[in-house]
Amino acid sequence: MRARITVAILVAVLGIYFWFLTDRALLLIGSGEIVGVGLGVGVLLLPLIGIVLVVMELRFGAASARLSRRLQSEGVPPEGADLPRRPSGRVERAAADEYFGTVKDRVEADPDNWRGWFALGEAYELAGDRKRARAAIRTAIELESRGDAAAPGDQTATRSNPPE
Repeated sequence: MRARITVAILVAVLGIYFWFLTDRALLLIGSGEIVGVGLGVGVLLLPLIGIVLVVMELRFGAASARLSRRLQSEGVPPEGADLPRRPSGRVERAAADEYFGTVKDRVEADPDNWRGWFALGEAYELAGDRKRARAAIRTAIELESRGDAAAPGDQTATRSNPPE
């Protein structure tokens, strides 16, 4: 719930910022001067690009949360829940690397299973590689939207067990 409130506040602040940028862009365009019109068009593109990026991020967040809830409803525990952690709460590096290897092998064995890709994204996140984590989760979202690779009762439906 806290994350949703934070996202709502940030989106509202960005909305206000985009509103002010659009207002300034329209003032520049309305000046009628060549330089003002050129700058106004350039400034007007910033809120448009920002809106597209915010919508893309919100869609990604909603889709990844949906997949996580789906796994949770199937009784699958979160990835890495049983890994040893440091006092800070982060997973110990050696354990994360070993775990990552098992998840990667599972994905290579069954590349069309969205659950494996989701687990790989979580493993990347545990290892601290956000860019690859997001890419793996995007792949999981795409695969899941095309159709389920495994039935919920299947062995591949578990996050931490490799497919047979």
